[in-house]
Amino acid sequence: MIGLVDMNNFYVSCERVFRPDLEGRPVVVLSNNDGCIIARSNEAKSLGIKMGTPYHSVREIIKQENIAVFSSNYALYGDMSQRVMETIRSMVPTLEVYSIDELFLDLGGFNQKQKLLELGQKIRKTIKKHIGIPACVGIARTKVLAKIANHQAKKSMMHDGVFLLEGEKLMREYLSLFDVADIWGIGRNYAYLLHSHEVTSAEQFRLMPENWVKKHMTVVGQRIWWELNGHACLEIEEITPHKKNICTSRSFSKPQTQQGKLKEALATYTSRAAEKLRRQKSCAHLLTIFIHTNKFKKEKYYSNTITITLPEPTDDTTQLIKQAFTGLQQIFQKGYAYQKVGVILSGISPAIQKQLSIFSPSDRDKREMLMLAMDTINAKFGSDTVKVAATGIEQDWKMQQEIVSPRYTTHWKDLLKVK
Repeated sequence: MIGLVDMNNFYVSCERVFRPDLEGRPVVVLSNNDGCIIARSNEAKSLGIKMGTPYHSVREIIKQENIAVFSSNYALYGDMSQRVMETIRSMVPTLEVYSIDELFLDLGGFNQKQKLLELGQKIRKTIKKHIGIPACVGIARTKVLAKIANHQAKKSMMHDGVFLLEGEKLMREYLSLFDVADIWGIGRNYAYLLHSHEVTSAEQFRLMPENWVKKHMTVVGQRIWWELNGHACLEIEEITPHKKNICTSRSFSKPQTQQGKLKEALATYTSRAAEKLRRQKSCAHLLTIFIHTNKFKKEKYYSNTITITLPEPTDDTTQLIKQAFTGLQQIFQKGYAYQKVGVILSGISPAIQKQLSIFSPSDRDKREMLMLAMDTINAKFGSDTVKVAATGIEQDWKMQQEIVSPRYTTHWKDLLKVK
């Protein structure tokens, strides 16, 4: 058996943990640069506010309905997510962190229905008591079915946040009501294909001939079909696989015309990407830089990309920034107001397998010690405690966060004061 734990309205719930006065009040959280709504409380959903709605288009209803609004606080959300994961890790032997607010559980040792339901309730109540985050648990024989079970656990109050999808009769009942387009792994194209063949529910898809599924939906669709039929094809991944590409980028709070500002942003994003590389003990052999203006404005549009093959695979922040500046110099054009700059690291391989060149720097060992020292200090005292000077000081190009909440759990100055 497999369980799926999904935190309810996670970003909103994180804000409410430290603001109990927001319970029962509509709350929304905004995307980067306070652009669109990316999280909503149930109260906000009932007011008709849709996911992805531009913030400026709902300012009036936000004012009328006294809706609380927050900029994204990823430092807070990431730390709260880690606390939830560690809490659950102490209760089950094997789990897979799927996203910031979802994780799969291996419940193979719990085969009795009552024990599974009791464990699901214990997990929910422990997360709520220890962290303050509400969650729902779906349990079934496969990951795809666990996703559907979790959907039902959220949707229906009668299950008290835990739903076990087991037994042929129950499967037929709920899969008949579940839209095929909402099945985990069924994208827009597959949903259109199935609808064109009058397959609208998960149950109808489950009863399709396997040969037809394999022919029209390849092995991806075939795996989903097998999972719906109760045969596990997607195993629990205890160890998160290393990323094959690392991309770091953000839109500017306001358009930037000076190359110096772009270099500061690029140095910052390259530093972030290099940290991720070292975290997974990898090196990159290719570095891609991209820049572009806002294509939705009337001004002339410009975008460009360049990929640089590094002299040797590296995870050294200073070396990567040096190469990134070389690439930016080649694609930067004066006279444009740039909306975004970013870096992509690829050609990633394990650091232990790094092939050095005959022109490898003689101070390589010192550079490795320097990177280790930076990572250790930043891990202990907070991100950017020590950073490369090229990233700038004021960073007035950073994304807009006008209504961001304090970093309650990751910054000494933002700790709550109890009086």
